[in-house]
Amino acid sequence: MSIFAVKEQMDALVAELNQHTYNYYVLAMPTIADYEFDKKLEELAKLEKAYPEYADPNSPTQKVGGDITKNFVTVQHRWPMLSLGNTYNEQDLRDFDERVRKAIGDDFQYVCELKFDGLSMSLTYENGILARAVTRGDGTQGDDVTTNIKTIHTIPHRLQGEDIPDVFEIRGEVFMHRAAFERLNKEREELGEVPYANPRNFAAGTVKMQDSKEVRKRPLDCFLYAFYSDRPQFKTHWQSLETVKKWGFHVSEHSRLVSNIDEVLAFIAHWENERFKLSYDIDGIVIKVNSYAQQQELGFTAKSPRWAISYKYKAAEVQTVLEKVTYQVGRTGAVTPVANLKPVVLAGTTVKRATLHNADEIKRLDLHEHDTVYVEKGGEIIPKIIKVNLDKRVSDVAIEYTTTCPECGTELIRKEGEVAFYCPNDEGCPPQIVGKIQHFIGRKAMNIDGLGDETIETFYQRGLVSHISDLYTLYQKADELKAIERFGEKSIDNMLKGIEASKQMPFEKLLFGLGIRYVGETVARKLARGVKNIDNLGKASVEELTAIDEIGQRIAESIQEYFSNEEHLQQIELLKVAGLQFEVQENAIILQSDKLNGKTFVISGVFEKHGREELKTIIEENGGKILSGISAKLDYLVAGDNMGPSKLEKAKKLNVPLISDEELLAMLAE
Repeated sequence: MSIFAVKEQMDALVAELNQHTYNYYVLAMPTIADYEFDKKLEELAKLEKAYPEYADPNSPTQKVGGDITKNFVTVQHRWPMLSLGNTYNEQDLRDFDERVRKAIGDDFQYVCELKFDGLSMSLTYENGILARAVTRGDGTQGDDVTTNIKTIHTIPHRLQGEDIPDVFEIRGEVFMHRAAFERLNKEREELGEVPYANPRNFAAGTVKMQDSKEVRKRPLDCFLYAFYSDRPQFKTHWQSLETVKKWGFHVSEHSRLVSNIDEVLAFIAHWENERFKLSYDIDGIVIKVNSYAQQQELGFTAKSPRWAISYKYKAAEVQTVLEKVTYQVGRTGAVTPVANLKPVVLAGTTVKRATLHNADEIKRLDLHEHDTVYVEKGGEIIPKIIKVNLDKRVSDVAIEYTTTCPECGTELIRKEGEVAFYCPNDEGCPPQIVGKIQHFIGRKAMNIDGLGDETIETFYQRGLVSHISDLYTLYQKADELKAIERFGEKSIDNMLKGIEASKQMPFEKLLFGLGIRYVGETVARKLARGVKNIDNLGKASVEELTAIDEIGQRIAESIQEYFSNEEHLQQIELLKVAGLQFEVQENAIILQSDKLNGKTFVISGVFEKHGREELKTIIEENGGKILSGISAKLDYLVAGDNMGPSKLEKAKKLNVPLISDEELLAMLAE
């Protein structure tokens, strides 16, 4: 290979790996398997060693993590968060063990820990109280995400126990359990949003959210595994793990103290299959020398400790035959392709189906009929086709994504900028009808006791319900209800009482329950507070809707589209007749003063010391009025961090004064 070709290959590897690193750490959307990334990184390292004069200072071999997002305060790590050397084979582990023995002799122990597939986090405690939580970032500095991390119930805000240092740092991994991931991802898909690929990405995306109230709704967990302080507190790593448990930290019960490399290998072999029985993902095992004194003697390389190494499992992968592609229709009409496979055992379970996500994924894979495909189940919850074995291709017929709804035959629609195709026949497509009613009765919507998904399915098949409003006429069909098997008088009575009680659910719950595309639980709450009642919502222009906090163009257009459908309007009228709450019930405000009397305010952005609801209450209790959007009639815009640029631009154009939350309080103190 010529010198020019070598440099060209090195530059190409640097560019490719830096992009993959950015995708993984910053976007939380990896586009390459860990194994493939490590192999490319290894190839680049070998070239840099052979041709050091061509090594790029920005090479990923010199970095630990990713870049820093601009949305959070950047914090310097007191102790660098270094990466570990990776290996996928036994010989590398034995070589590591040999290097350790040469340096410190034979008298030492290892601690074996599960390598959690999550987001590295550093927590600082001062006087026993959580002071700061910082992401790994690039290893030397990370993002301050303290407010979000405080929502994780397994991370203590205040420690209990004895001999707790005044200041120390403890590190761990934030992750999401698979059951939570599946539930939350299903909600994203139903809203027509792109699902996350795996729990690690979902956890990373959650930690970087701006609104900690939304973070709280996404259950995260955290295992802690590394203690740091200025003064020596423990003699061994194992002792530190045992002690921090007593202080209240969540430490994995699966860590083991072992005496030699053979016990390490036995631990690795055990978890290669057992990992699939865990409620969360691991992608390997971390091995650490136990004694802190021996760790200090072994020291560090430029980017990793010499006293630790990680063994990474290859993602479970098999080949099987694609038998056919079928399609699932969600309650919002989103049509998802599914690969039906010749049954094959993968990671201890028989796999018959794999997700294909969307039409773009079918094109990317270049799927043909009866292709032999590679199926992977690593960080993916649902098995995923990763590529086609072209050597075994038997057909020239490419798989074409369906153009019509598989359930009702309606031509599918794909809006500009969206990945999903969907069926617009929401009032006549069976899975949409059933899904919409099931959504309406759900815990986060109308929370109707005595009704479940299977019951709704049965009612639909028997012609008892075909719209949400039909639930409120079921009391008229007692004889038909009694004819349903295993549906006794007591069950019917409980169900009817639950339906009656649902009439008192607040407007925001009802609005979410209607199942308007893109209107999730949070958006429904914002809309309810912004428009006050259903009639105002139906008449609102796109401009008026987008003036409401966190309501964007896509949501506004979806709302207008919903209210342009005559059948939807008929349903709303029937629900009104049934007595449901289509208006916000305002609480009586007890005035504290009239200092803001006649003044109008809009609150936007994130505030360090006050919640937005708190500021709203303060304004209203002192005679001020909250407006839903920015106009020439507005007196003040109370502006926090990260407020929308369009609101800011409009306020400046109209010469609306911008004040901080502190300036608002100062007005009251005058």
